[in-house]
Amino acid sequence: MAETGDGRPTPPPYVPPPPPPGTPPGMAGPMMPPPPPKKSFRSTAIKLGAIGVLSTLVVGFCAAQDSYDEVDADCVDMSNPLPDGSYPLVDDDFCDDDYRRSHAAYGWYYGGVLVGRHVRGGTTLRPAGAQITSRTGKVVQRGGFGSHGSSGS
Repeated sequence: MAETGDGRPTPPPYVPPPPPPGTPPGMAGPMMPPPPPKKSFRSTAIKLGAIGVLSTLVVGFCAAQDSYDEVDADCVDMSNPLPDGSYPLVDDDFCDDDYRRSHAAYGWYYGGVLVGRHVRGGTTLRPAGAQITSRTGKVVQRGGFGSHGSSGS
């Protein structure tokens, strides 16, 4: 080893430590950028969970909307039409499926105008995708897809 002028040995030259494994060439030393932050799976899970909750709320809100027409139905005696084209109004029980099987003269008349105890201006064809209720409050058909109820045709 070489000595300095005062008799002390010369220290060895400074050699920086080797770069960590996987460091690209030329990126070693004190000017090396900090390593990228580790991805947090917790924040990803929170984002995905929030998206799932939001999606469920949107679908639920859309399903709860009353986006169908509301139509009145009247149970009438179709075997006795009056000269003005109206039909006599009868009790809703006569249009029940079980009763109609044995008494085909009764049926639902949709969207008609009630004039006294007669109904006119409607149709015997059930409107598709409509919320149909009798004037007494009986639900004949709920609106939307896959709905069914007693037929009036």
